[in-house]
Amino acid sequence: MLKGIANAFRIPELRNKILVSIAILALYRFGAYLPAPGVPFARMLEAFSAASASSGAIAVLNLFSGGALSRVSVFSLGIMPYITAQIILQMMQAVIPSLGELAKEGESGQRKITQYTRYLTIVLALINAIGYLFLFKSYGINFSQMGFPEAIEDIIIVGVLVTGAIIIMWLGEVITQRGVGNGMSLIIFANIMAGLPSALISSVNTSSAGTIMTALTLLVIFAIIPVIVYIERGQRRIPVQYAKRVVGRKVMGGQSTYLPIKVNTAGVVPIIFASAILYLPAQLAVFFPNVGWIQAFANALSSGWVNWILSVVLIVFFAYFYTAMVFNPEETSDQLRKSGGFIPGVRPGGPTAAYIKGVLDHITLPGALFMAAIAVVPSILFALTGNSLLQAFGGTSVLIMVGVAMDTISQLESQLKMHNYEGFFK
Repeated sequence: MLKGIANAFRIPELRNKILVSIAILALYRFGAYLPAPGVPFARMLEAFSAASASSGAIAVLNLFSGGALSRVSVFSLGIMPYITAQIILQMMQAVIPSLGELAKEGESGQRKITQYTRYLTIVLALINAIGYLFLFKSYGINFSQMGFPEAIEDIIIVGVLVTGAIIIMWLGEVITQRGVGNGMSLIIFANIMAGLPSALISSVNTSSAGTIMTALTLLVIFAIIPVIVYIERGQRRIPVQYAKRVVGRKVMGGQSTYLPIKVNTAGVVPIIFASAILYLPAQLAVFFPNVGWIQAFANALSSGWVNWILSVVLIVFFAYFYTAMVFNPEETSDQLRKSGGFIPGVRPGGPTAAYIKGVLDHITLPGALFMAAIAVVPSILFALTGNSLLQAFGGTSVLIMVGVAMDTISQLESQLKMHNYEGFFK
């Protein structure tokens, strides 16, 4: 492992990518602590702490912003507007034919979809910023420290929050394009890790048995991580045989290989998408801080048995939905046919595509159910024990962190092997 890290820093191109990613994440965390102008910092923290204790939705939104929301920082909106925009655009591709065709046009089509995603992110960020302004004022907070009329102060606060969301979107795209790993996932990873120290301290100080409970929780988490890695690495290998072809005086083909299909093809995307959908009502509920039934509805979707059931349903749905987007059995079957490959016992063309789709459907379900169980069970335990470590570092957080870490390491390994270096794992 250490040798792999040393090798990565020996390659100038890879070293620059790693340093770019680290620098951008450090800049993001700085912005998470940089308060918006005119915010009464101590008063805001006190009011937000009381609100989080009574509202699970607010606590979770604060978790996914890396604590930036409780500080009313420049980056209070976090990455959620961008994620929500991506979900909407990806689902619209399956509904609107013109968008679906645009996605198939290659790089030029993807650039247009990315542009639409950016515009939608700005709209969602504006809606969220206005909603959070209502939420802050419902706590009795006024932003009169700037000395401007109230309307001007409100515009400044909303403008700062929207600008912060745009900067986060740009930072994520820069990491994806010029750094290592997926920018969106790494920012979520940084947010979760930022909340870990305070969650540990809070868990230990909860009661006299807090230290024992924290130690047991950490032991269970560390025991689950290898299982998550095993499932993430697991794959079904479909045997593929290539027919012999005579090209001039050479005999081509005739070898056997396999088509690898991952048990969890969608990775951590279903978890992220399901979380974004379930916490969207909580983001909208901030417009109506004094309407009881709206707050109750948002809290029900953010915690409790309704959240648990919907989490399982949405994780399974997005696992199938995203797998269908990234893996096309028809295209795979066509590529096999053109290259002279076939699956033993299965006719080329349509039957091969149907066979691959059947295998994909069968192995996606257990992978999705495993992810759903890991995500939901810690939430149930948190509801029973009240241990804050389970909320901040529960199943969803662990799945995202392990998945992001594995994806990033895989990218680093591929870069190392391109330069004839050993990877992180032999």
